[in-house]
Amino acid sequence: MSGRRGFVLGLLLALAAALALLAGLVYHMFTGPGPLTETRTVIIERGEKLAAIARKLDALGALRDPRLFRLAARLSGADRTLRAGEFRIPPHASVMTLIEVLRKGEPVLRRVTVPEGLTSAQVVALLEATEGLVGHVDKVPPEGTLLPETYYFTYGDSRQALLRRMEKAQSVLLAALWPARAPGLPFHSSDEAVILASIVEKETGRDDERPLIAAVFLNRLRRGMPLQSDPTVIYGISGGEPLGRGIRQSELDADNPFNTYRLVGLPPAPISNPGRASIEAVLHPTETDYLYFVADGSGGHVFAKTLAEHNRNVAAWRRLRLKRANPSSETGAGPDR
Repeated sequence: MSGRRGFVLGLLLALAAALALLAGLVYHMFTGPGPLTETRTVIIERGEKLAAIARKLDALGALRDPRLFRLAARLSGADRTLRAGEFRIPPHASVMTLIEVLRKGEPVLRRVTVPEGLTSAQVVALLEATEGLVGHVDKVPPEGTLLPETYYFTYGDSRQALLRRMEKAQSVLLAALWPARAPGLPFHSSDEAVILASIVEKETGRDDERPLIAAVFLNRLRRGMPLQSDPTVIYGISGGEPLGRGIRQSELDADNPFNTYRLVGLPPAPISNPGRASIEAVLHPTETDYLYFVADGSGGHVFAKTLAEHNRNVAAWRRLRLKRANPSSETGAGPDR
């Protein structure tokens, strides 16, 4: 009898040892280093099944056997908690590390940079071409309501939601800047400030010039002079798309609400989405008597207080332009045609 008990005990001990060995082997397969040799990213779509996720990880080179991943996910209950998104997989990630990354890891941040001076339609086109964003934009936002900036997002974020973030960022910025504006500005709302800032944005890309350009236009507004800005005329013709040619005299003579060669005062709406620097320039312009500016041929502008001085500057610019055989006709503020 005792021999039988010894045999059973021995069998149980052997079975326990075998189970322990098997458990250790399984544990090692779940927690041991994986085959991935470098950091990679994986995109998990919403509603994607466990088997499809395992195939993606296998194709990425992160699994020795997709069945182990499926088994580990089911045993741990993670098969019901894996998240959609884009995730970064570290080198030699174990099966359990993979599961934790897909359950609790921070999604990969992507970014899109919206340059200053784009129209709202151009911003929408940029987002439509941005990989990782989803959905279509229902309606192009009004001009000047989007803040040019670098925006971070995660895979699967909607384009419409990102546009709302841009609109909110612009509102927050204006709410912060408008109360601290310089006294005596010749406009009465932040909307008018954005209109002028959108013109400044299109006239120069140089930070050091923006307050000077703004001052010229503000001086003209105070004196009841037309702004005479080429970018506003172009906006009235093409909606802000490049003309690919010079502005025609007939276009300067045409009745157009954005033709600031005929219009006195601000145009009815912004012509672009200005950045913070241009808005600040309009709200805090340089103190100067300048009324005119024209391109200087080196990416900047030369400024003048009188029409006679300005006409001399324009003549010098035209000579330089002819010398370079450059057909560009942008001349800035002033009756220079």
